[in-house]
Amino acid sequence: MSENERQTNQANRQLPIATNEDVEFTSELADQADVTARERAADADERQQGQA
Repeated sequence: MSENERQTNQANRQLPIATNEDVEFTSELADQADVTARERAADADERQQGQA
């Protein structure tokens, strides 16, 4: 298998989708960066579920 074929195969395989991460979010301790990160993570989860 050529290097190009190997890279193509790696790029085309499905990556596992993580759900149910063991992360605790406390809004009382969150700063703006935490809130933004939480929103971006939720958006990313929605995009990934739409590709399934």
